[in-house]
Amino acid sequence: MALRLHNTLSQQVEVFTPSERNTVRMYTCGPTVYDYAHIGNFRTFTFVDILRRCLRLNGFALEHVMNITDVDDKIIRNAVAQGKTLAAYTAVYTQAFLDDCAALRLELPERLVRATEHIEDMLLAIGKLGESRHTYASEGSVYFRIATFPEYGKLSHNDFRGNIAGARVDVDTYDKADARDFALWKAAKEGEPFWEGALGPGRPGWHIECSVMALKYLGETLDLHAGGVDLVFPHHENEIAQSESLTGKPFARFWVHAEFLLVEGQKMSKSLGNYFTLRDILARGYTPEAVRYLLASVPYRKSLNFTFDGLKSAGTAIDRLRNFKLRLETDRLPDGASEVWSARTASAQGTFRNALDDDLNTAEALAAVFEYLRDANTAMDSGEFRAGNAPAALDLLTAFDAVFDVLKPSAAAGQWSDAEIEALIAERAAAKKARNFARADQIRQQLSDQGILLEDTKSGVRWKRK
Repeated sequence: MALRLHNTLSQQVEVFTPSERNTVRMYTCGPTVYDYAHIGNFRTFTFVDILRRCLRLNGFALEHVMNITDVDDKIIRNAVAQGKTLAAYTAVYTQAFLDDCAALRLELPERLVRATEHIEDMLLAIGKLGESRHTYASEGSVYFRIATFPEYGKLSHNDFRGNIAGARVDVDTYDKADARDFALWKAAKEGEPFWEGALGPGRPGWHIECSVMALKYLGETLDLHAGGVDLVFPHHENEIAQSESLTGKPFARFWVHAEFLLVEGQKMSKSLGNYFTLRDILARGYTPEAVRYLLASVPYRKSLNFTFDGLKSAGTAIDRLRNFKLRLETDRLPDGASEVWSARTASAQGTFRNALDDDLNTAEALAAVFEYLRDANTAMDSGEFRAGNAPAALDLLTAFDAVFDVLKPSAAAGQWSDAEIEALIAERAAAKKARNFARADQIRQQLSDQGILLEDTKSGVRWKRK
């Protein structure tokens, strides 16, 4: 089965293949580094990571570019308020973003590009747009004239013909239903950082940054452009208008967008007290793997309801996977191989792959693995699952983890010495003997939180660093 993706541009699920050779030229919108990224941001970045891994699973090579927006209204406002240069202010949050990505095991793109390193390219692009009469100047700023691009609205599928009246906007975002000429170059304001150039002192608008960097590194027509659904309009709509006005060619063949994240059923907001960064979540004792699992568990085109109960369930699901892997590696299974279980494993592997190829249906992929895990555990208990079936089952887990990447423990795990672990296990045994099951369960959870997996067997307790 070929990989199929929902294309926002066509509003259809289409078979995806690169346009040239076997390399996917992909651009994704990265963070605006004015603060720590929140879990809503990481829903999108986790989706992009799953997308990357599934593209590779289908045999494609990647040339993936992601931007770091290190100049925009919010960044300038905060940097000026703190008396810092843009570089000094954004360096902190850029590194924090990269650290958070590492914690969540998000693969970095092949090329990470910063807006401030491409100002000259942006000036050249704006000048070229001016030569073809797509721009006008006003009070030192330069604006893109939307009326010069008749296809405006083709990505968001909005009809803007009746409200493109030449009004303009200087901020980086605006109302979802309002099409207004947008700033390509913003005139310098007193006390704010600026660049000198042919357009006069100022700085680029947000939208031109992505167009210029995408075209520079990936060519005139991308295979795939991805991001959050909140970027469809105005940001991605504006990218299309600028880019296609520059080249006269389609900007991207596929547009793929992830839906919003809710927290406990509500839109995330600082005023509601439900605004969380990844660091906030980890400080509560949850593991990065549990966060990653939860963010990846709901298909990207469905809204994800992020709850703390869901995080606990994610941790439990990961423990089940690790326990099964431990059984495969350590249980004394009967010799030989069951043909029934050879076929069952192959079927689960196929169902898993088909689900991912079906527009990254992670929920169906997980269901295939956990249904197999349940049945295999039962077959192991009854002696039907044999030693010769274990390698293929481990291969299934390897394929699973090549996409979901949650089986390996976090770096924080394994900090305790063997002696400390054995002492806690002995204390747990004593607690169980004294019928203090609450304490026994507490110790088991304490060990699990540190990446220590326990298995109670007839011959005693076995433990392993996950």
